[in-house]
Parts: sequence; structure tokens; C-alpha cells
Amino acid sequence: MEIRPVAPPEHEEAGRLIVEAYLALPGGVRSEYAGELAAVERRAREADVLVAIEGEQVVGCVTYVPDFRSPWAELLEPGEAGIRMLAVLPSAQGRGIGRALVDACTDRAKTDGRAALLLHTTPWMHSAHRIYERAGFERVPERDWTPLPEVPLLAYRLELSRSIAVDSRAGAAG
Repeated sequence: MEIRPVAPPEHEEAGRLIVEAYLALPGGVRSEYAGELAAVERRAREADVLVAIEGEQVVGCVTYVPDFRSPWAELLEPGEAGIRMLAVLPSAQGRGIGRALVDACTDRAKTDGRAALLLHTTPWMHSAHRIYERAGFERVPERDWTPLPEVPLLAYRLELSRSIAVDSRAGAAG
């Protein structure tokens, strides 16, 4: 598997993948948000969209938001980067693709000198919660928000100085 920036010919495929993954969630996705999820070309101009590639197929996608000034930032504070719209093709889930995309965003945030990485997720994205927690993210309920009454968003934050220490301990034990 390769993680890299999305290429223009892949925008449509990546957008379809994200919508398909979100539609597979309990309750699906509102049609206006489906359009935003599919708008990979726009996000790629305004943030960093990464894809996971297996063979010739896009199997995962994520938007890395470099800082609070990005139009894709959701409640980011100075010094933080963000993760948005993480999705893995439903038929490819459970193979470590989501974790690889999270790790790629974490590496970018470290390279960019960010102090932390923040993301929001819905209460029903249980598989995503496990990925984030295993990657060292912690819940920060004071940063939760509800953009729509039926869409509460839970905040998770990764303190990058702590994640570096966790990574080095894991390497020493391995």
C-alpha cells in the first residue's frame, strides 16, 4: 500500500470512495454533506488530500488540514493541524488502511512543527474511534460540537510531543 497526495485524475474516484464509506455508516449521510465529501478537487486546492493506493485502486482517503487558517479547519487552535473526512473503501476496511492514513497525517503534522493534531468524529464511528485511540489520540469533550442537531461531533486530540515519546518507547520494546 502507498500513501501519497491525491492526483487530479483520482479526484472523482476518491470522492466516490468517501461518499460510499460514509453512506455505509448508521444513518448514512445528508445529501448536501455527500456533495461536500465528494468535492475532493476543491479540498485538494485548499488543504492536503492523501490517498491510500493498493495496486491501481484508491482504497482510502483523508484530508490533512495544516492549520487553523485553512477553510477546512474545524475549531483548530494555533499550533494544531487537523484530520477531516477519513474514509476507507468498505470492502477494504480492517486491513490497516485507516491507521496508515492517520499515521501519514501525524507525520505531516510533526514535519510541519505542529504541537497537536485534532479531529472530530461522530459517536457512531466506532471503528474510527479505535483507530484514533490506538494511535494515541485522547478524547477532549470540551472541544465537542454539534454543527447540526442530529450530528454531534466528538473531539479527539493527539499531543505530538507525547506521541513522539510513545513512538520511541514502542520502538525500544519491539
